[in-house]
Amino acid sequence: MRAPTAYNPVFMSTPTVGAGSGSIPRHGLLPPWGVTDLPAPPPFTVRNVFRTIGPGVIGLGIAIGSGEWLLGPAIVARYGPTVLWVTTVSVLLQVFLNIEMARYTMYTGEPIITGYMRTWPGPGFWSWVYGVLTFLQIGWPGWALASATASAAILLARVPGAADAGLVKLVGYVTFGICVLILTVGRKIERNLEFAMWILMTAVFGYLLMIDLTMVSAESWSAILKGFVSFGALPSGGDWLLLGGFAAYSGLGGMSNAFITNWMRDKGFGMGATVGYIPSATGAHVPLSAHGNVFAVDARSRERWNSWFRYLNVDQWLIFAIGSVAGMMLTTLMSLEFIPHGTQVSGWAVADLQASNIAVRHGAIFWYLTLMTGFWVLFKTQLGNSDGLVRSVTDMLWSGSIAARGWCRGDVRKIYYTVMTVFIVWGCIALNLAQPLTLVVIGANVAGLNFVFVSLHTIVVNRKFLPVELRPPIWREILVAFGAVFFGGFVLVLIASRL
Repeated sequence: MRAPTAYNPVFMSTPTVGAGSGSIPRHGLLPPWGVTDLPAPPPFTVRNVFRTIGPGVIGLGIAIGSGEWLLGPAIVARYGPTVLWVTTVSVLLQVFLNIEMARYTMYTGEPIITGYMRTWPGPGFWSWVYGVLTFLQIGWPGWALASATASAAILLARVPGAADAGLVKLVGYVTFGICVLILTVGRKIERNLEFAMWILMTAVFGYLLMIDLTMVSAESWSAILKGFVSFGALPSGGDWLLLGGFAAYSGLGGMSNAFITNWMRDKGFGMGATVGYIPSATGAHVPLSAHGNVFAVDARSRERWNSWFRYLNVDQWLIFAIGSVAGMMLTTLMSLEFIPHGTQVSGWAVADLQASNIAVRHGAIFWYLTLMTGFWVLFKTQLGNSDGLVRSVTDMLWSGSIAARGWCRGDVRKIYYTVMTVFIVWGCIALNLAQPLTLVVIGANVAGLNFVFVSLHTIVVNRKFLPVELRPPIWREILVAFGAVFFGGFVLVLIASRL
């Protein structure tokens, strides 16, 4: 899609209230929205679908990461494939949540977190809450460190051990730095991320398909497929820290799901095309409205809204949902086929989970290829999460703080790259705090808690701010609320097991 050109920073002075056609609902505890027409989406063709979708691609790129490459295979190796139904339920619930968060963004042009900030007790409170929750989930660069174990193994021509921790951390610093570089160059950060995800996912899915279609037995295929529909099966005496992390990171996870709406805004979905976007450091300055625009609901806008929803459904169901389940299936097939049952994964060799066992059967070349695939899987997750964390904090400051907007003199990049610098410094410190899988599992379980917050808060925001004609039907709200119960249940069981 082209850069948005209908930027409109003018806000209503007196918002109207009501649910009838053409009315604008209350705007909450941030300044009122501007009012302009809902941009018409491009005609629904195959070419335009690939040009218009993007947030689901970025989300899938992050999703095919620690949950699929580390936690899923670790779970299957330890407990067998019957627990894979958790992925089925998790991904379905996340798709419904993503669509309901996107509903707000398509109506206002604002990320969903800005919608949260409009509710009581206001932007100051919610900025701190979601800033802390985002940091606790994603502020641990475990993906960079886990991918570095694969890189270090290739450099050493063997599995790294505790004595090689220094090299693994050094490679982790370099990996972290490459992520930052990608988010700095070009014209538009969202476009850089989307382009990188298309390339990396093509390579990853291509290799996984080649392995699974030529080296995995029919028995393993059958067991994995049955696992995705073995609803309710859980191991007796299982490690709930690992199981809770697996549930949350099957798909995206917690605050990462909310990031999809930040990328939708920058991609130009719905009213996102009227507010601007965050350009990269080397791109031209682009004005970004601190608050969104909405549209009057009439016959023409409803027709355009329904057309935008067609693109949203493709983005979330055909790309994110199917891709997330396929990614978990392809990686756990390798795990079931090549890793001895009962294996417990830990230590600095975490990225070598599948590689060594494939090499034993099919030759050393597959050790290198599998390690390289593992590197790309985890690298792109770190890349997406790095932008997501920095972007969400930037948008919260941009929307909620007049002082922050004054400090950067209207150029949102000054906030974005200042937050990025702080994250880099912290990330280099955090790489020394624990082993890679430990960092990933910590973030994954915080993601389960975050699902409770964002699910319930999204229901409130849509009921409060969307016109009646655009609100979700009650059955969708029930599914989003059930997501809070599902993920929150794993958190409660984990706490109970620790107590």
